[in-house]
Amino acid sequence: MPHSSSQPAAGPGSAAARGPEGAPCRPRPRRLPGAAARRRTALGLLAAASLVAAGLPDATPLGIGDRLYPHLGNPGYDVRAYDIALTYSGHNDRPLDAVTKITARATARLERFNLDFAHGTVRSVEVDGRPAGHVTRGEDLVVTPHHTVRAGSPMRIVVRHTSDPRPRKGGKVKEDGWLRTKDGLVMANQVDAAHRIFPSNDHPSDKALYTFRVTAPKGLTVVANGLRVARYPGAAPGRAPVRAVQDVRAGQDARHGRAAPATTTWVYRSAHPMATEVAQVSIGRSAVVRRDGPHGLPLRDVVPAADRKRLEPWLAKTPGQLAWMEGKVGRYPFETYGVLLAQAETGFELETQTLSLFEERLFTTQQYPRWYIEAIMVHELAHQWFGDSVSPRTWADAWLNESHATWYEELYAHEHAKMSMDERTRRAYSVSDRMRAEGGPPGAPKAPTPGNKTGIFRPVMYDGSALVLYALRAKIGHAAFDRLERAWVARHRDGVAGTADFVALASRTSGQDLSGFFRSWLYDAKTPPMPGHPDWKSHYRTPQPPARKPGARKPSAQPAGKPNGKPVTDPAAKPAAKPAGTTGGKPAGKPGAKPVGKPASESAG
Repeated sequence: MPHSSSQPAAGPGSAAARGPEGAPCRPRPRRLPGAAARRRTALGLLAAASLVAAGLPDATPLGIGDRLYPHLGNPGYDVRAYDIALTYSGHNDRPLDAVTKITARATARLERFNLDFAHGTVRSVEVDGRPAGHVTRGEDLVVTPHHTVRAGSPMRIVVRHTSDPRPRKGGKVKEDGWLRTKDGLVMANQVDAAHRIFPSNDHPSDKALYTFRVTAPKGLTVVANGLRVARYPGAAPGRAPVRAVQDVRAGQDARHGRAAPATTTWVYRSAHPMATEVAQVSIGRSAVVRRDGPHGLPLRDVVPAADRKRLEPWLAKTPGQLAWMEGKVGRYPFETYGVLLAQAETGFELETQTLSLFEERLFTTQQYPRWYIEAIMVHELAHQWFGDSVSPRTWADAWLNESHATWYEELYAHEHAKMSMDERTRRAYSVSDRMRAEGGPPGAPKAPTPGNKTGIFRPVMYDGSALVLYALRAKIGHAAFDRLERAWVARHRDGVAGTADFVALASRTSGQDLSGFFRSWLYDAKTPPMPGHPDWKSHYRTPQPPARKPGARKPSAQPAGKPNGKPVTDPAAKPAAKPAGTTGGKPAGKPGAKPVGKPASESAG
């Protein structure tokens, strides 16, 4: 990882830790008379931090040993909660002022610890109310607390920083985190982009509760994970008001330019722990459409306000899709759900917790059949159980997320649009050896290529992993498979689980030792024979893709997967089976289930 700084950051009382015009970024604990006394205090704090750091090895990026992302996550502590305050100026090409408060517990004796953070300016760091030394190394923020933290002790970390939505200067690849939309911002943090927005332990194995406090100009709507618990005019209590906006073209300083716009602060809180990769904040000119789901579950969809009416037929499908998923795997695991339709060019959809992210144009271009779009909605909905509620222990365990989301996507299309699941699986099997050669076997994906951190999301992660579930159901029978699915999401709800956990539970549920079965299906270079289908063969040859009509998307911009990942078509799809190369179409079979309850709309979430 490139180093963004080669020198330790200045201490909390230095000029580098001050805001514009040299003003301190935060009030001091007490005022001392005279400039000399203030200088002595600042130098004393610097000296204390230097003494603590003097006996430590050089600060370096750390990680928790994830094979695919060696520097992701950090050892030595467990995050319990994040409280993230963001101030948005109304311009999505300017940094946001931010304060991230982290409540954690040390799991080891810590003279120093790391946070994942990049692409923002750190103004100050406190640990347990005392100023802490800090320095940037690679994509890590290395923190030296005033006192060594004992193992088992709670920690409260406060980082005052900026959060920059602009692409990194000199960046050769697209780096997500903040996505700039036509009217604001949304988040897309998978795999490791959350730390481009806020300091964190950016690995799905360390889940935590979240509170978001977002101050934005009046007239914009803010929605985040979980439920809204407050909304009030002005900045959040204890925070400075939004600074006046500079008139750059006129060269005026904000202090002498126009007054700051009226603002509103929105507060959202999650009721369930969440991984950093599925955090979501949406800021824009949005309508929030509310209705009831199964069992009175509150649903809220976030859409561009001007398009609310024409998108309503799609939004109305969510209650029926939720009821269908609950019939397959059990009760929905969170406090709310909805879809976020963003006016942004993403090339992917994303299962952000309780508020799945979609490109709006997927629903408005009439480029794809209705059955296909509904199936993609179910793919992201299924992730709420598989990937969000039950998070992967390591990124090599991500096949558990994508295999299940793809499985229920296919099953929904099979049941609602008569798109044969067996036929799609047979076609995927026919090129499964090629998928494994290109991306590695499902349980041991190849590492991402340099400059493409989302590169693990290759076809083998989707259709190749769904083949494992198809083979498993054929191996243990439909009834045992259904029991396994329900047991998996119930046993590990709100937790973290890996491949070994799934193998053990499948063996117990079926009464069979499945270790050899999974060893072959998850780790062999060649795809094992499909149970019940001895005639199925896998060929390395790449099938000739169907001709694309003018205006059709390129494969890299298809919506049914992850960044630079899953193609819209399965690898050997026939033109009649999937919509690649078409400009639209009508759904086959019966339409989706009718919604539960009546919708209500508001322009402020």
